[in-house]
Amino acid sequence: MTGRATRRSWFIWFAAVTVYLLAVFHRTSFGVAGLQAADRFGVGAAALGTFTVLQVGVYAAMQIPTGVLVDRYGPRRVLTAAVFFLGLGQILLAVADSYPLGLIARAVVGFGDALTFVSIMRLIAAHFPGRQYALLAALTGAIGYVGNLAATVPLGLLLDGPGWTPTFLAVGLVTALYAAVVALRVKDSPPGGPAPVRGRVHPKLLGRQVAEAWRTPGTRLGFWVHFSTMFAPNVLTMLWGVPFLVQGQGYPKSTASSLLIVFVFGSMIGGPFVGGLIGRRPSLRMPLVGGYIGVAAVIWAVLLGWSGTTPMAVLVPAFAFLSLGGPASMIGFALARDYNPLSRVGTATGVVNVGGFVATTISALAVGVLLEWTGGAFRLALLSVIVVLALGTFRMLVWWRRTRAVLFEAEARGERIPVQIRRRRWDAGAPLPVSS
Repeated sequence: MTGRATRRSWFIWFAAVTVYLLAVFHRTSFGVAGLQAADRFGVGAAALGTFTVLQVGVYAAMQIPTGVLVDRYGPRRVLTAAVFFLGLGQILLAVADSYPLGLIARAVVGFGDALTFVSIMRLIAAHFPGRQYALLAALTGAIGYVGNLAATVPLGLLLDGPGWTPTFLAVGLVTALYAAVVALRVKDSPPGGPAPVRGRVHPKLLGRQVAEAWRTPGTRLGFWVHFSTMFAPNVLTMLWGVPFLVQGQGYPKSTASSLLIVFVFGSMIGGPFVGGLIGRRPSLRMPLVGGYIGVAAVIWAVLLGWSGTTPMAVLVPAFAFLSLGGPASMIGFALARDYNPLSRVGTATGVVNVGGFVATTISALAVGVLLEWTGGAFRLALLSVIVVLALGTFRMLVWWRRTRAVLFEAEARGERIPVQIRRRRWDAGAPLPVSS
């Protein structure tokens, strides 16, 4: 879209982003409810980790299909289904009294969550000009973290008060009912804009669209940016943050829940700042990502190498900086938008969004398994975070160099490129992308 967004487009975005707020609330609710879930279902650390692994695994597996569904059926229909399944999953969790039923409930939550973010990114691409895309993506993430905030101390108080069943039943019903608001208020096209043409899509064409998005170097770079930046905050806020602080550090549960709020406010403040900055200066996208990853690696080394209980004076600034991984991961979506046509943005966004949640799945499972093997040694178990971070950083650097090579080739042909870059020493002989 070119020009300026209308007031109606902003209302549509707000109605849609409320779904994302609900999705983040449900996604991160186990960060506080994890210990109670272990007691309710009678499971240990590895089995508890399976809740998050399954939920996030369903989310990651559904990202590419979601992108295709959004491009085919439009974000309004997909968002309506998303909010319904989010509510259904929490209703099932409210009445679950066995471990298998609890797993099914979290899988349903993961399915509804999976349909949300890509749909909103597609709405933003259709309703707002390109220069506002990064800022709106960041604002979406920031508003989503309000849901994360509600899933810390407020949810903890409700679980300690009314209890498991009333709490999850109430939030599930409210969420499911919001589907009616989405169906009535959200529109796929901007006011006065042409309605999207959606013909019947054959499986071969779907596969070709996904393959084209995956072969695009900018999409692949966005995937590894997302993989490397957002998984570590997810691992802490979705599952292992409270157990690490309570069982590994000896803090009271109320203090641990309060510490997770640092992630919320860090992301809410950092998101609009990062989005506005890269919207004005796209050339800063990769330097920001590289700076975040470098400092994050140092922070993890300090946290895992600290002898005894890590003091608050260290934990608070460490968590505040790590929280910027969410805003930094939005750079991956900006890359997907820049390097793909609008008709493929939903699919490419889905591909990018797989990255961080694949990393979250791997890391969350590894932490749980290592906790079982080491008898609850959190510092050893959380070393898996550093291993995943190293892998993602290496692959990101590979595709950053290949994306630059493609940009230099396009510039030499006189084509318009999304970001102006200067050739550096490491660009000499940079390989062009391959399909592997």
